[in-house]
Amino acid sequence: MSDTHRTAFRNIVGYVEAEALKRQLEAEGSDLSEEKGRVPATINRLHPKRLKLRVNQILEDTPTTKTFRMVAEDQELPPFQAGQYVNLFVNIDGVETARPYAISSSPAERNFYDLTVKRAAGGFVSHFLLDRVQVGDRLTSTGPMGTFHYNPLFHGQELVFLAGGSGIAPARSLALDIIDHARPIHLQIIYSNSYASDVIFQEQMRSLARRHDNIELTEIITRPDPGYSGLTGRLTPERLAELIDQPKNKRYFLCGPTPFNENAQACLEGLGVPRSQIMVEVNGPPKHPEAMAGWPEGISSDHQVTVTVRGQGSFNALAGEPLLNSLERNGFGAENACRSGECSLCRVKLISGEVFNPPASRIRKSDRKFGWIHACVAFPVSDIEIDIM
Repeated sequence: MSDTHRTAFRNIVGYVEAEALKRQLEAEGSDLSEEKGRVPATINRLHPKRLKLRVNQILEDTPTTKTFRMVAEDQELPPFQAGQYVNLFVNIDGVETARPYAISSSPAERNFYDLTVKRAAGGFVSHFLLDRVQVGDRLTSTGPMGTFHYNPLFHGQELVFLAGGSGIAPARSLALDIIDHARPIHLQIIYSNSYASDVIFQEQMRSLARRHDNIELTEIITRPDPGYSGLTGRLTPERLAELIDQPKNKRYFLCGPTPFNENAQACLEGLGVPRSQIMVEVNGPPKHPEAMAGWPEGISSDHQVTVTVRGQGSFNALAGEPLLNSLERNGFGAENACRSGECSLCRVKLISGEVFNPPASRIRKSDRKFGWIHACVAFPVSDIEIDIM
């Protein structure tokens, strides 16, 4: 190796230390075999494919929400960035499925993850977790994942978080992260809920805002009870213009139900905020795909189709149900994590038939060319045949 290349390599973090260790081991007569496996072990510790978790505590936040405090069973919890999630795997009466949940605790807290779960109307996994999971139960998850997090190189120091419902979970994690690490960031949280009784982390978030000048909190209720004295109504461009000083100069994080995210994004763009300054965390597949542009005419959400898994069998499914959900209910499955089209782990090959891919599916040009779809956000609108690799 030339001196020029050696000098360049020494600018790499850890290179000098690794070189010194190599020389030491060689001087001691080592063939470096004791180092074998250290790199994969380190990677697996920081980015494990699966985590074995145990429910250590269950905190009741609202009548519809609980926070599950999860501790590790057999390894330390890997670090994460505020805004990331884990995909929680469950077996519900023989059906193997999973759902992603944002970590609502601080990244500085390494002894547990808080996973905040709100009861979803017609939900499957949320009802199971809220009604049947108890302290001491063991569950499995992925390691922390996702790109919905603050990046100090790009996002600046003026942040606005628009949260709807359980979308406050990553906002809480971000606020705690800013406080725990004394980051020079101003975070404005605008938190919308349907009912005053559904406000999650209400007292804690109010306390954080009172005690820290760089944390600002605004609560809005869209369906107030008689006599409610706080802010009410849906988000509008006019309301956001009143609440946010110089809106074009901020970085935005949006997390909530799909209609909330879409409305919030439209309001910001109506104020002239560039799309590049808005990050949106998609919470699962669209609830009503049949109402979206591009859905085929004459097909209802309860239209029944036949799904054939090449070489494995067939089953009936509804057009309005995500393909991954119907696969799991019928004993099939695909690796998955985000269940919103981002991670692409659940890709399956569409051999024949037609599926509806909403904008959130993020199908790449190469996928379209060769027939790959994301099962978590693909809706079968005709009889289809797929191949699960």
